[in-house]
Amino acid sequence: MLLTTLESVPGHKTVKHLGLVQGSTVRAKNVGRDIAAGLKNIVGGELKGYTELLQEARQEATQRMMQEASKMGANAVVNIRFATSSLTQGAAELFVYGTAVQID
Repeated sequence: MLLTTLESVPGHKTVKHLGLVQGSTVRAKNVGRDIAAGLKNIVGGELKGYTELLQEARQEATQRMMQEASKMGANAVVNIRFATSSLTQGAAELFVYGTAVQID
């Protein structure tokens, strides 16, 4: 399945518009990552534990969106966007959405 943030897939014609597809996941921080992040706050630098957590969340949400698109008969998802929201202290939702299409 082709995925793009563009409104169409370059070199392909959109032959059928199937509608909105989405995927999401809710993730919570854990104590180990919080301790490492606390230490990094002292010396500075990337919070790798949180970077990994967000990367895993993006992948899971994207997989769920692709499954929904596949069930609709899509072979591509265009105009993909990501959003995050805080649900409670220490937990956040990562949300991805786009338009499922069939391309030639």
